[in-house]
Amino acid sequence: MFTGIVQAIGRIEAIAPREQGVRLTVDAGGLDLGGVALGDSICVQGCCLTVVAQAGRRLGFDVSRETLDCTVGLDRPGEVNLEKSLGLGDKLGGHLVTGHVDGVGEVLAFEPAGESRRLRLRVPADLSRYVARKGSICVDGVSLTVNRVADDDFEVNLIPHTLEVTTLKRLAAGVAVNLEIDLIARYVERMLAASGPVRGGDSG
Repeated sequence: MFTGIVQAIGRIEAIAPREQGVRLTVDAGGLDLGGVALGDSICVQGCCLTVVAQAGRRLGFDVSRETLDCTVGLDRPGEVNLEKSLGLGDKLGGHLVTGHVDGVGEVLAFEPAGESRRLRLRVPADLSRYVARKGSICVDGVSLTVNRVADDDFEVNLIPHTLEVTTLKRLAAGVAVNLEIDLIARYVERMLAASGPVRGGDSG
C-alpha cells in the first residue's frame, strides 16, 4: 500500500527482455533505501513492483507482460516516480494507493494557471464513473485532487512543489499516463452491486 506522495525521482537505466516480460534496472535517485530489501514493494510510476535485485543505489524489478500491456512508462529508459510502501503508523499524506494501475489516460491539455499548471486528462470510458469532483486519483504514482469532471475527462491542478518533485512536469498534450482510481470508490461500487435492488417494506 502507498500514499501517492512521491519520495524521489528515479530513472530506468536498462531494460532486459525475459521470457514473460522484462527486468528493469532503476537508479533510485534520492530515495531513502534504508530498510529496503529483496522482496519489498516499491511504487514505480504508479505501479507496484517487487525488488528482485539490488546493487548499491540500483534496484532490479521484474515486470510481467500483462503489466506492460496495461501501463505506460515501464518499457523504456526515463525518469520515474518512486515511493516505498506504507508502514503501519506512517503518515498518510495523500490517499490510499495500491499501485495496481486501472487504465491509461491521455493528456489533453497542460497549461499555466498562475504559478501552477492545469492538467486535463482523458479517462477510459470504463473508469470515468469512478472520478468525482474533489475526489482523489493517482496519476503516474502521484496523489491528486480532482477539480473538474466531464463525461470523458477530468482536470487537476499541479502546484509548483508537485511539479518540482515529480515527473509530471514533463507532461504535454498527447502523452499517456498511468491512472489508478480511488480505492474507496472501487469498493463502494462492489458493495452496491452485491447488495442487489432495494426492496420496499410492507405498507400494511
